[in-house]
Amino acid sequence: MKNSHLGALFALQKAAGFALRHLVSLKIFANLCDSSKTNSMSAYLNPELLLHAYAQGVFPMAMEKNEIGWFSPDPRGVLPIHEFHVPHGLARRLKNHPFEIRINTAFEQVMKGCAKRKETWINREILSAYCTLHSLGFAHSVETWNGEKLVGGLYGVALGGVFFGESMFHTETDASKIALHALAVRLGERGFGLLDTQWVTPHLATFGGISIPRAEYLRLLSENVHKDCSFL
Repeated sequence: MKNSHLGALFALQKAAGFALRHLVSLKIFANLCDSSKTNSMSAYLNPELLLHAYAQGVFPMAMEKNEIGWFSPDPRGVLPIHEFHVPHGLARRLKNHPFEIRINTAFEQVMKGCAKRKETWINREILSAYCTLHSLGFAHSVETWNGEKLVGGLYGVALGGVFFGESMFHTETDASKIALHALAVRLGERGFGLLDTQWVTPHLATFGGISIPRAEYLRLLSENVHKDCSFL
């Protein structure tokens, strides 16, 4: 599974040549390499385009009028995997095993849970695109269950030794925190070297999230994206 996914990535990137040349002609990725500004375009988010974008440190979000904004923040948020901080309150909750952790059993439900907020960057196009990535083995969900009820989780994209976290949600206290802890443990056990959080919020900072210059992020991305790691 490890080698097939990495090989599939390179095959998809090669197959994406036309779309990528089109993007370069629009100076989307080129501009993002020089600044942190947003670029918008309405385009079908096919797997080839998405995987290449992630490999370059660029990710999409839905904007107004269903346009797609492409982002490469400077500074960039990361969560050091082996320095993940477990707050005391969460540590007490973890000892009681309040939820069951499941992987990839309700990916679309997790995405829809993440989209249920007043302002969301997850529209139908984003949902469809990431569900396709999930079916191809690149996008994954970490879920917290209370019995047979999904009460929280997160999703993201795994390439090589990098996990690109996208969003998380909860309907019960600490459900998303426990999913994030489970993700960090899983990535550490499987040799991942980079957990990308895009930006650092005060919430993520409580777990050790930090902001680093984009140049440093791109160096870490380059060092880890070709690693032979498997999320599953």
